[in-house]
Amino acid sequence: MDIILWRHAEAADGTPDHDRELTAKGVKQAEKIAAFLHRHLPGDTRILVSPTVRTQQTATALTGRFTLAPAIAPGASAQDVLKAAGWPDDDGAVLVVGHQPTLGEVAAQLLGSDDYALNIKKGALWWFSRRERDGSIQITLRLAITPDFL
Repeated sequence: MDIILWRHAEAADGTPDHDRELTAKGVKQAEKIAAFLHRHLPGDTRILVSPTVRTQQTATALTGRFTLAPAIAPGASAQDVLKAAGWPDDDGAVLVVGHQPTLGEVAAQLLGSDDYALNIKKGALWWFSRRERDGSIQITLRLAITPDFL
């Protein structure tokens, strides 16, 4: 199984938090990552998106076909995200479009630490794979990239 974490792109400040929209820079960030994903994302990838405006706008740069997942809204726990994604037992790939600090907590757990969260930059993508080899589970960080590197 692959789990791909995509932090929403840059959004304007404001309230209510749920309704914050992407800035012009954020739209460009989302478009850069979406272009990369169009080339590399498996065709049968499930896409789970937080129900905030900024995450939906980020995902829409890739496709309009995604599932809103209240379980990954701001304030969700890393365990909420992993459960919603079906990690580690589902087949295929899942793309999670969400928020900090939760995505950073998920990344840290996948890398073996419950003691801290990692900082995932706005618009960045972190791609993890899980496989079993010789009876042991292996988790690999396949990619970590920010939009400014594309």
